[in-house]
Amino acid sequence: MAGKATTTKQAGDAAEERALAHLLRHGLTLVERNYRVAAGPSARGGEVDLILRERDGTLVFVEVRARRDAAHGGAAASIGPAKLRRIVYAAQRYVARWASPPPCRFDVVAIDGAEVRWLRAAFDAG
Repeated sequence: MAGKATTTKQAGDAAEERALAHLLRHGLTLVERNYRVAAGPSARGGEVDLILRERDGTLVFVEVRARRDAAHGGAAASIGPAKLRRIVYAAQRYVARWASPPPCRFDVVAIDGAEVRWLRAAFDAG
């Protein structure tokens, strides 16, 4: 056999590793990976791929998306409204831990083939 095919999970984990390395090189600090929260028995919860902190204290919730190439809008275009709601839901539960939450931002790291794009403030909680 020439090579073992990767599973979707393996590909996703590899994309998260690439995204994390990119963000760490830009001075962010990892706080948590794959933060998950349940919404209830009949509702889907949410997940944030990476939670990092900027040097200024801003908490950054990062969605990582990867595609083999930029066809059909690329990785960034693959995030639909339902996915955004689940990310925001998880982030809101995460910051509910603090009496006075730090400034927060939602970023996307879009990986299209070899290209890694960091989209700061890609969407908001509203």
